[in-house]
Formats: sequence, C-alpha cells, structure tokens
Amino acid sequence: MTLFTKHDCLKCDNIKNAFDLNGMGIKIEVITEDDPDVLAHLAWHELVDLVEQGALPILVLDDCTHIKYEVPIRRFLENRLTQVVH
Repeated sequence: MTLFTKHDCLKCDNIKNAFDLNGMGIKIEVITEDDPDVLAHLAWHELVDLVEQGALPILVLDDCTHIKYEVPIRRFLENRLTQVVH
C-alpha cells in the first residue's frame, strides 16, 4: 500500500503520526513538484485530479483501489489493526 501526502498537510501528518505505517507495510510518498517519480505514480493510479482538488491524504490499497481523506483512512487502518490482533 502507498500513502500519498504533502508537506504541511495537517491531515496527512495526523495519519503518519497515529500509525506505524512502516510496520504496517505502507510506503509513504510525499507529493512535490520536483519529484517526477511520485507524480508519475500518482498519474498511473489516475489520482492527479484528486490531489489537485485537495483530496489528501490518499491511501492506495494493494488492489489499486484508493481511500481519500483522513477519517476514512483512519477507520480503514484501525480496522486493519483490529483484524491483525484477533
């Protein structure tokens, strides 16, 4: 899974600080204008329009579907942690 974020994004930071993303196998990609690899990855997932609309953070799942915004991502990750524990 990949979490797309931006610098100075409070909602992005909330997700990064609330979970051990690395431990959950989630790669973090920070969107900047000078990183063509991240921009290409966003384009490959057809998420550029969402980012331009401010729909961050975006979590791309292993099946290439995505979840946008902090609260839905938080719920997904909390549910995933609950499933791992049980």
